[in-house]
Amino acid sequence: MKFDIIVIGSGPGGYVAAIRAAQLGLKAAVVEREHLGGICLNWGCIPTKALLRSAEVFELMRHAQDYGLAADNVRFDAEPVIKRSRDVAGRLSRGVEGLLKKNKVEVIWGEARLTAPGQITVAAPARQPNRPSPGKPRGALAAGDYSADHIVIATGARPRVLPGLEPDGERIWTYSEAMIPKRIPELLLVVGAGAIGVEFASFYSGLGAKVAVIEALPQILPTEDDEISKLARARFERKGIRIQTGARVTSTKHAPDGRLVATVESGGISEELAADAMIVAAGVQGNVENLGLEELGVRLDRGSIAVGDCGRTSVPGVYAIGDVAGPPMLAHKAEHEGVACVEAICGVATRRLDARRIPGCTYSRPQIASVGLTEAQAKAAGYDIRIGRFPFTGNGKAISLGEDQGLVKTVFDASIGKLLGAHMIGSEVTELIQGFVIAMNLV
Repeated sequence: MKFDIIVIGSGPGGYVAAIRAAQLGLKAAVVEREHLGGICLNWGCIPTKALLRSAEVFELMRHAQDYGLAADNVRFDAEPVIKRSRDVAGRLSRGVEGLLKKNKVEVIWGEARLTAPGQITVAAPARQPNRPSPGKPRGALAAGDYSADHIVIATGARPRVLPGLEPDGERIWTYSEAMIPKRIPELLLVVGAGAIGVEFASFYSGLGAKVAVIEALPQILPTEDDEISKLARARFERKGIRIQTGARVTSTKHAPDGRLVATVESGGISEELAADAMIVAAGVQGNVENLGLEELGVRLDRGSIAVGDCGRTSVPGVYAIGDVAGPPMLAHKAEHEGVACVEAICGVATRRLDARRIPGCTYSRPQIASVGLTEAQAKAAGYDIRIGRFPFTGNGKAISLGEDQGLVKTVFDASIGKLLGAHMIGSEVTELIQGFVIAMNLV
């Protein structure tokens, strides 16, 4: 079957690209092997937020007296907590199916491989381990050979596996297993203190687990402003989360009681930590394998597809967007890239993506949000900077919410007053960051 455009992968970048193509009059199809909406909707951003919301409500209930309320014998049941998260993911996946159908985008169910410029072969999908899938949508096209003038690769990314810490689905987890645990561990070890690591640390700690976080770099949330990172660490530790930076898990073994025992090295000193489970949250890597990229001559760069303007790869007619095209690996970045890529294909004027103005949000407790240059980055770039700070202790809304521990930090070019970056920690800062993003884009 011949299409104008085929998108491989139905995550935020993929389904948005396919829908935009259909809106612009192209005959469009999207190839998916597991679940519409991709990792973000099904096993990433969205179900994680549902879990975090449950933990947040539970924490608030336990502190009801702080608000003049009474809530006795507060408890949680892990099974409905997890079920709610899966229901949220399923609802959104079905929503994507409806959007594709409404915009007359065909769904091809299976795993795609590029066989020649403009041609792909789709095989029946292999079963993904430890991840239940809603299965093939009604009306989806079957495996076979397809062609298109333009092929957009939007295959996303998967958890990075560290040597010696390979997931086993029982004691060593990736984020997939961490979202559907058979039990809530009493002792949890989290390897990696980026956004994924601290979000899971917040969730499990919020439900009462004793959590330890191990980070190889000198600070947690290493992409954030140093000052915000330090404040976040202090807040996490105040909640009982143990944090070790400049440390690595070098080996694991099983104790006689069945628990996992991890050897942690830091500063030349080794320590053994026991845990019921360990989440390996050491970042993600692009899904570039088994696509026929090397045979076709598509250039790769450090595990991602190398792209130029609007997602163009080294092979004419082949494009890449989203996580598979490299960092920052964020859903809203993938969506923007998908629209820009398709509009460029169609010759429609499009707004190019400025990576310096992409906001990032971490939905831990407390929340962290940022956009633009950190203080250190601005200094390194040679700017004469002016720093603005406003603590939540002076914000009436924050005090009313009982959330007076937070900070908004802004970085300006002192010579012309240009906003270079904004960095925030505290309640609902993930909702506040958009104002600073708009301000940066108004220049």
